[in-house]
Amino acid sequence: MAEGQQQPTLKRSLRFRDLTLFYVVTILSVRWIATAAAAGPGTLVVWVLALLGLFLPLGASVLALAARYPDEGGLYVWTREAFGDGTAFLAAWTYWMSNLPYFPAILYFGAGSVLVAFGRHGRGLAASPAYYMAFAVIWLVIIMALNVRGIESGKWLNNVCSIGGWLPILILILLAVVVASRYGSATHFTAATMRPHLSLQNAIFWSTIFFAFAGCEAASFMGEEIDNAHRILPRALLTAGSIIAVAYIAGTTAMLIALPSDAVSGVDGFMRGMEQLATHLGMPWLIPVMAVLVTLSAIGGAAGFLSSTSRLPFVAGIDRYLPAAFGSIHPRFRTPWIALIVYGSAGIVTAILGQAGTTVRGAYDVLVSMSVITLFIPYLLLFAALIRLVRRGHLTRLPLPGGPPVAIALACVGFLSTALTIVLSTIPAPDDANPPLAVAKVLLSTLAVILTGIVVFAIGRRRKILSR
Repeated sequence: MAEGQQQPTLKRSLRFRDLTLFYVVTILSVRWIATAAAAGPGTLVVWVLALLGLFLPLGASVLALAARYPDEGGLYVWTREAFGDGTAFLAAWTYWMSNLPYFPAILYFGAGSVLVAFGRHGRGLAASPAYYMAFAVIWLVIIMALNVRGIESGKWLNNVCSIGGWLPILILILLAVVVASRYGSATHFTAATMRPHLSLQNAIFWSTIFFAFAGCEAASFMGEEIDNAHRILPRALLTAGSIIAVAYIAGTTAMLIALPSDAVSGVDGFMRGMEQLATHLGMPWLIPVMAVLVTLSAIGGAAGFLSSTSRLPFVAGIDRYLPAAFGSIHPRFRTPWIALIVYGSAGIVTAILGQAGTTVRGAYDVLVSMSVITLFIPYLLLFAALIRLVRRGHLTRLPLPGGPPVAIALACVGFLSTALTIVLSTIPAPDDANPPLAVAKVLLSTLAVILTGIVVFAIGRRRKILSR
């Protein structure tokens, strides 16, 4: 830049409504309701366990850490303060890598859901890898372009798409009331049926239910783009968290009341279930409406995580552990445009490679399993960071009742739940055509991500030392 020219800064444009809807669009997803309902009434207990074992500890930890360290980068800053630069980079690296398989996974779900709107004409594409890849690539390009254009464009996409999260669940609950009043419940809720089944076959289900509550840390990655963050972030997380918890549990209950558990499964399970339900009630016009809403929800999830997670390589670029270009701010749009473009492009490559040599369902399950492991490794570090910073006395004014003892107890619960979820997520689905290959893909891909992160950090540190 020319001498004397002022460095552009990020724009504080995220307010309470934006932040609340951001949490809704990134955490709440109807695909988890279909997954949960397919497992039967016992899933309601698992939802409560996930709420208490992960969501509550994670939300409390994020609020405590964000209140003390509200800087851009969130997780990166928190782990750096607790463990140093190397651990911070690895936490950020595994987190942003976790979202690379997440983008095609959630967009495959949206692609499968929208086909229901086209009836038998859409069914012909249901098993087409090319269709799913094209859908994911096109939307990632649109999301990337809007977010480079400005945070205002990106947040309005999130806000509009959030309608696809809560409205289909509200419609499902209303339809379930109608079904129950006319025909009774399709599922018997008894003490025996509501007992969770503990088996290896249900392992992937348990891990994905816990994964459904992930994401409340993402907004803090944009800490310096939130207007009055210390005041509105707790309010937004509490408001959105209440909506999400009720939506997951009530939505799963409604699905089980309206349909038997075997009517909802697979990538497009929610929409197939809604199709049967709407047809049964003589409301076929509702099918394309629901398909569009569910697809919006999937697009919004990808948009929210791409916009927020791209701030991690942006901050790593500022610290020079990635090339300095990653830390660039667009002079006109005031966005981390290089980080956004590179990260979005990497998501596009992952969407294409995710279909290599496997079926649509197989690719979907592998992508979800890999996302769980690579996302939950940073969660282990996040909980450990809170414990260490509290014990060192760096977090004295905690926005939590009970003070340090409660904070440490919640972080320990979250750490143990996260570790268990990582173990369970390595077990393939019972109907996987090639279980050893699926496990190998997940474990080797995860190991490759970690080792690559270590190498990239070592190169960046050496470059940083030599430049001094």
